[in-house]
Amino acid sequence: MNGALVYAVVAAAGNVVGAIAVTRRSVTSLRAIGYFVAFGAGFMLSVCLTEIVPAALARSGAMAPVMILAGYLAVHLTQHTVTPHFHFGEETHAVSAVAGTSALIGLLLHTFFDGVAIASAFLIGPQLGVMVFVAILLHKLPEGVTIASLMLAGGRPPVIALRAAALLGLATVAGVLLTDYVGVLVTHGLALSGGVTLYVAASNLVPEFQGKRGWGLPAAFFAGAVVFYVTNLMLERIW
Repeated sequence: MNGALVYAVVAAAGNVVGAIAVTRRSVTSLRAIGYFVAFGAGFMLSVCLTEIVPAALARSGAMAPVMILAGYLAVHLTQHTVTPHFHFGEETHAVSAVAGTSALIGLLLHTFFDGVAIASAFLIGPQLGVMVFVAILLHKLPEGVTIASLMLAGGRPPVIALRAAALLGLATVAGVLLTDYVGVLVTHGLALSGGVTLYVAASNLVPEFQGKRGWGLPAAFFAGAVVFYVTNLMLERIW
């Protein structure tokens, strides 16, 4: 648990870093985060389909596909059904204050399961734990950008935007802390978080760069998959 908690705290800090880039209007940082979105999508999809899903099948058995689907549907419900306005990346248009609040509520479930994913992966082994941590860290920056920019676009001051991002980070830490004490998360947490991870990668991050011109973002996406493969090989030699 201690190791997973440390990784969760580091991942949670990514939310705040992304929010700082928005509140300080760091154009260079925001442009770089766009590449993080594409790279993170490739890395997350690779981790989810080749590592998390097989491990979830072994841990949850016949219930794994149901739990993966439940995680996927839960994120869609909170981010795109209940929430009226949501997309990953910087919000550049004015929105209502309600939009920022509803997006925060939707993201809290997602970030909670980020923590569950880290804790559940470390229950399997350190190699999977580190891989899941990297995948989650990569999308924490754009996640912070998303909630901070929505808060600012809704007329909230920068300090509220930073607090919203910090709250997302705390939800991730809470996910780690609760995993060992909630029976369903001990058994099925990896499968549930696998569905969440799949949704974030395929339905949130990929659409953010699909329609943009140029080769830079697609190259970053495929690079994410390649780096996953190389990182996995390196970790296999360590553990």
